[in-house]
Amino acid sequence: QLVESGGGSVQSGESLRLSCAVSGWFSLFCVGWFRQAPGKEREGIGSTGTDGTAVYADSVKGRFTISRDNLKSTVYLEMNSLKPEDTAMYYCARMDCGWWRSLKSSDVTSWGQGTQVTVSS
Repeated sequence: QLVESGGGSVQSGESLRLSCAVSGWFSLFCVGWFRQAPGKEREGIGSTGTDGTAVYADSVKGRFTISRDNLKSTVYLEMNSLKPEDTAMYYCARMDCGWWRSLKSSDVTSWGQGTQVTVSS
């Protein structure tokens, strides 16, 4: 089970941190972050492997950072310099560790329920 939290409404340029609490053998899990804006396809924005390394989509590289705390079984998405185009429902997802860098929904094995992020200009 994956449960996101931390969404909300912010102004352009502000920051927000999302959390994803994961049940199970967390240290063995690869976790991705995805987002979906109204009328758009779900987009993979970043993911982390079991060793804590992370990859990012070009759209968020340099602004977003993924980290994981194995003691708390939680993955974080730190979002800085937010833009109105970052407005979306954000989901964390457990990914197949053989393909955790793909950022593809097809490599997701389970989804969280999502948390809304709204950025106003």
